[in-house]
Amino acid sequence: MNAREEILARVREALGNPAEVGPSAAEVGPSAAEVGPGYRTASGLDEDALVELLVDRLEDYKARVEVVPRAQLAAAIRARLEGKEFAVPAGFPSEWLDPSLVAHAVTDSREAPLAVGRLDALDAVVTSSAVSIAETGTIVLDGSPDQGRRAISLVPDHHVCVVPVETIVGIVPEGFARLDTTRPLTLISGPSATSDIELERVEGVHGPRALDVIIAR
Repeated sequence: MNAREEILARVREALGNPAEVGPSAAEVGPSAAEVGPGYRTASGLDEDALVELLVDRLEDYKARVEVVPRAQLAAAIRARLEGKEFAVPAGFPSEWLDPSLVAHAVTDSREAPLAVGRLDALDAVVTSSAVSIAETGTIVLDGSPDQGRRAISLVPDHHVCVVPVETIVGIVPEGFARLDTTRPLTLISGPSATSDIELERVEGVHGPRALDVIIAR
């Protein structure tokens, strides 16, 4: 018997017969489905608390945030885009755009997508959003018609994002419970930022340098 065989023999001797020492089905206990997840699946926060928490997180990430009544949404968007040429997804609600902005809006769709060079030449983009997670300060776009292709939210230097208050949830499991994870999800937590090797913050490397969030109640 060589050293390898001797070691394996000792292991087998120590383990004994797995069939004899293995737990019975009764000892294994309930399945994961019966027990449920070992983490929170709901925050329990009311609407006011959700809005307050989301605003706090987004501002901490250096986003500019405003909470407005739904009736004032068009005016709030106009204040951020007036005088700018901007992209807008084809399914963006027309009532959210002030008539004075229409001449400056460039529509993008999957059927008629704007070229990257054209997107890069625009001043901004305006989109809606699918879900916002208050605890992490994360806005999720899922490529729906009112949000458009991922490219339009990443190439322009300024993103104006509408967050309908009913789409705000407290924690990550709540957010993903509302999402179709087969869709092209884009998760946004503040303006694009990274750090170089000396830990100097650099904005606008991977996406918009400026993020305006308008929460519509």
